[in-house]
Amino acid sequence: MKSRNLLLGLAAIALGLVPAAAQQDSKVFYAWAPKPVPLTQWKAPNKPIWRLSEIMAAHKGQSDWVQPIVRDQDYAADYISMGAGQKTRPQLWADDPVFWYIASGQVRFHIEGQEPFVAGKGFLVQAPYRNVYWMETVGNEPSVRFEVVHAGRTPLYPAAKGDTGPAPKVKGKEYILSSYRTPPLPYTDKILPYLDFWGDFVKRPPVRGNTRFVADDDNFMNVIRGKGMPTPPDSNKGHFHIDYNEFWVIAEGTMDYKMEGMKVFTADVGEVLFAPQVRWHRASWAGNGMATRIAINPRREGLQSYDPEAAQ
Repeated sequence: MKSRNLLLGLAAIALGLVPAAAQQDSKVFYAWAPKPVPLTQWKAPNKPIWRLSEIMAAHKGQSDWVQPIVRDQDYAADYISMGAGQKTRPQLWADDPVFWYIASGQVRFHIEGQEPFVAGKGFLVQAPYRNVYWMETVGNEPSVRFEVVHAGRTPLYPAAKGDTGPAPKVKGKEYILSSYRTPPLPYTDKILPYLDFWGDFVKRPPVRGNTRFVADDDNFMNVIRGKGMPTPPDSNKGHFHIDYNEFWVIAEGTMDYKMEGMKVFTADVGEVLFAPQVRWHRASWAGNGMATRIAINPRREGLQSYDPEAAQ
């Protein structure tokens, strides 16, 4: 009986039926949660799902391109293709990390203080704030990456004392030589430069089946993996977030999604989904095999609001 109850409990958590508070100490809290009338809408380029096949088709014949995917108060996220042999300029971000999901091809990352490494399909990579990095596509095919940075931020470019330029040219910005004393955020056993999804994660899965790859006060990138299951009924509305949006990129298999006002739809590898704030949403692992979604939002311990009946 205990094992059956444990399995039922794990299944409920996976489906988003049990609030975080209930998971921790079995205590359920209640509150009147504000929902806008009318519902929060998707504002371009945000939309319920970006199909990777459609993105690739739209840029057919191009090796270097940028496709805006997410624009909101917290993040700017793009799909970026970089042709064979192409490389980026060394840069850094002042106070926020930048992180990536590699959709195809191979990218060699050069991050100050780290040995260069090659990231292939499924890799997750991050550069904490003030870490100088650059990257290059290796092999004969373009690399395609999903890149996430904080909204409204602009990169810095490393220089040396007395550097006379030329300064970087960016529309709407004038770059000037400056100095600073605060060092980059170091990597630790909890802040890793990369996660090899098909190697580190799939072949040697963590005990709980999910990994917080990026987790600080303003960023959360969580890898959530599970086995396919029957699609839940529409009565399972999932949860919503009060003051922030959430989006996902699918890393493995297929996922079924239900968003308020929409019928259930299925997402495949590389596709990006977006749920506006305060709109009910639910994700479940589809198919007969394993499936993985990578959840991205700005709150490491963000509130998930559920239907009162789900907490009983």
